[in-house]
Amino acid sequence: MVSPAPCSRSWSISEDSLKRYVQFASESCIQELLSASDSTRGIGINNGNDGWKVLTLENGVEISKRRSGNGSFHTFRSRWLLRSVSPQQFIAVANAIDAAKQWDSDLVEARYIKDLDDNLSIIRLKFGDNSKPLFRNREFIVYERRETMEDGTLVVAVASLPKEIAAGLQPKQNNAIRGLLLQSGWVVERLDGDSCMVTYVVQLDPAGWMPKCFVNRLNNKLVKIIENLKKLAQACPIDGDT
Repeated sequence: MVSPAPCSRSWSISEDSLKRYVQFASESCIQELLSASDSTRGIGINNGNDGWKVLTLENGVEISKRRSGNGSFHTFRSRWLLRSVSPQQFIAVANAIDAAKQWDSDLVEARYIKDLDDNLSIIRLKFGDNSKPLFRNREFIVYERRETMEDGTLVVAVASLPKEIAAGLQPKQNNAIRGLLLQSGWVVERLDGDSCMVTYVVQLDPAGWMPKCFVNRLNNKLVKIIENLKKLAQACPIDGDT
């Protein structure tokens, strides 16, 4: 009898336990996102104490990176002052599914697996055969949590479930490769008028044999999707419109 490969392990978990785990994990992610947004620091200014290094500053968009705790893949961040876009407009498109559509156009499945609470869901994202090599046949089982802070700041946290828990909820299908979205999300801060400051953070491991430089280049590209999301947001009704 051949023993199953370690990657085939799955954990059966009750809905209450799953909810507690995801609430705990997402709270940690939210705090990381709020720390990364750092509204007290101006765009394009390096602060050696926070670990973020500004890479580019073009047209008011800052792209930064920070070495992750395990040193494998960098975390990337974009910060952008969006004028004539309200927080409510942008938050309507700041979600796991709309972001994945911008990562690669061959998103063949984006499905809500389970709603754990009004603001907490589990989602399956699956890319097809026609995706770019770094996304081809890859799938992600992620949670999405949406919160409004006391000061009105809107936060959306999205990250993968651990592989064993994901396998228990949604067995891997066919030849799909299960990637990991280690950390991602948005912080949307209201400014004067119909404008907002948006911070987007992402650290993704597509999985499989891939040179670290390719993955870091991919993560750098992913944080630039705010431009496309801004166009989607501008098509959304402004507060009070029907």
